[in-house]
Amino acid sequence: MIRSPLRPLRPMALLIATFWAMLWTTVASAASLIDPPSLAEQVKAGKLPAIEKRVPTEPRVIALDGPGLSIGRHGGMMTQLMERASDIKRMSAYGYARLVGFNAAYAIEPDILKAYDIKDGREFTLTLRAGHRWSDGQPFTTEDFRYYWEDMALNNELFPDGPDKEMLVDGEKPVFEVINPVTVRYRWSKPNPFFLAALAGATPMYIFRPAHYLKRFHKRYAKADKLDEQIKKRNRRDWVDLHFNRDRVYRLDSTDMPTLDPWVNTTQSPAERYIFERNPYYHRIDTEGRQLPYVDQIAVTIAAAKLIPPKIGSGESELQARSLQFNNYTVLKRGEARHGYKVGLWRGARGSQIALYPNLNAADPVWRQALRDVRLRRALSLAIDRREVNQVIYFGLAKEGNNTVLADSPLFREDLRTRWATFDLSVANRLLDEMGFTGRDSRGVRLLPDGRPVEIIVETAGDGAEHTDVLELVRDSWAKVGVALFIKPQTRETLNRRVAAGSTLMSVFFGLDNGIPTAATSPSELAPTNERQLQWPKWGLYAASNGKSGAAVDMVAALELDQLYKQWAVAIDEAEKAKIWAAMLDIHADQQFTIGMVNTVPQPVVISKRLHNVPSTAIYSWEPGAHFGVFRPDTFWLDPLGKKEGS
Repeated sequence: MIRSPLRPLRPMALLIATFWAMLWTTVASAASLIDPPSLAEQVKAGKLPAIEKRVPTEPRVIALDGPGLSIGRHGGMMTQLMERASDIKRMSAYGYARLVGFNAAYAIEPDILKAYDIKDGREFTLTLRAGHRWSDGQPFTTEDFRYYWEDMALNNELFPDGPDKEMLVDGEKPVFEVINPVTVRYRWSKPNPFFLAALAGATPMYIFRPAHYLKRFHKRYAKADKLDEQIKKRNRRDWVDLHFNRDRVYRLDSTDMPTLDPWVNTTQSPAERYIFERNPYYHRIDTEGRQLPYVDQIAVTIAAAKLIPPKIGSGESELQARSLQFNNYTVLKRGEARHGYKVGLWRGARGSQIALYPNLNAADPVWRQALRDVRLRRALSLAIDRREVNQVIYFGLAKEGNNTVLADSPLFREDLRTRWATFDLSVANRLLDEMGFTGRDSRGVRLLPDGRPVEIIVETAGDGAEHTDVLELVRDSWAKVGVALFIKPQTRETLNRRVAAGSTLMSVFFGLDNGIPTAATSPSELAPTNERQLQWPKWGLYAASNGKSGAAVDMVAALELDQLYKQWAVAIDEAEKAKIWAAMLDIHADQQFTIGMVNTVPQPVVISKRLHNVPSTAIYSWEPGAHFGVFRPDTFWLDPLGKKEGS
């Protein structure tokens, strides 16, 4: 079996990997199977089969004998808070049941799959666990893969734009084969380096669906009169709308769609409180034979964003990081002793906590030319006092530098962090003078060639006070080189539209989503690949639409990134991939396409004292890692006595 080639991670990741290494040891079998007590009555009444008939023939066996880990107890309800009803989709990330998934060392391993095999990077054979069942007890087989591919992905009505882009290699669809009830194969003529990682993502590419459930809503299988009855009953436009409405694989807001997740939603939307119950057919067990998850229920309460920190400080969540920012830490610490929780500080994994995005596709021709001049981007970066930002906003706990990979990544080099990222007003002024921005108005603000002042409106999505506080510091330091900064908050939807239209000059958002990549990780964040990239939305749209929309790249350095990205996609050798990554990171640091400020900002994580098997410190990352998902919350367990060991 071939897995993603990964180099060892740096010290912090190694520490975490060591702490959790034994969690992923798969042993041949458990001595016996132990049913969760909460299911005993249903089994006794014949409403559920015995556990031997509910778990796969070869379940995933999880060892919990590493440092800080312990065999758990079944039972209890864990509480969490979320901002919107739509946020319950995060439960899939936290449950993190995937065909393949990242472990705590960020290596990809089989999970729902029993095994996978890769040949030449272009042929993927996936083997399921015999006897695996959906949460409603129906068999999970290769028919669920066939249904998704043939009846959904290749159906022009359901997928008018074709299959997911990770299923295509230069526009080529895979040859799909069902080998037997537990084995499928996908084969391309060229390597597909995106396929496996897409299956392991926080929001994964689902290449299967519960065929037995969805067929009743598909015109190929349902009787016409029954289908019309369903369309009318659910007030849908047609069968396509009906099928989309019933296919809630990403949203988790349906109480009747089967799942493979550890917990199943039992609350119909809309609601203010959602109850997720254990999946009685879940595929993982511990080494003593206890079926996971340990926790019987998870209760998710919906609350306004501004109310979540104080609610958590009052003990209303037993595991929480989402909706918390570093500036909440002091308030949260005050409630520790009274409300029975601990506040940990996990390391953020973004390339930059906050980054500026010059819009290289700005509609204003004068500003577009200015923003495409690397001297302006370098000058703006050099005119940021990152030490001040770190000390004032993050109490000196962050790392100052560019929006680039972190020290935990094997691709890290110190010069990538510091290049054009020191505080040097002298060089910044010289670069601006070289551009011809020597004239100034009565305020001391430099002038563009057409006489307009160099006033940069930085548009934000109103992501809390943190962005505004940082931008106010940047405004003060930019004023010292004759550049005026104005802050314009708005909704995320409005900002995205304005960026895409070229109406923004600059926006602010988080940096690289994955700051701990390896050579095998896709460098898609470094090249124009999609329209959501704030620094070059039109180029990204052009790439995502295969040239049907947007604009072709017309800037040399960005073209180099595009070509390197395409070279990475066909490279098989890890050393070659690492070499390409190094070249792309060099270009980014040199060109300052995004202007980073600080990274590894501590993320507050509130953990109930009665909740076991949660690491006290770790890396907090959405991609890869799915936040808590990589640490497998199905192995977390609640002490009924309300006291956590060592507290």
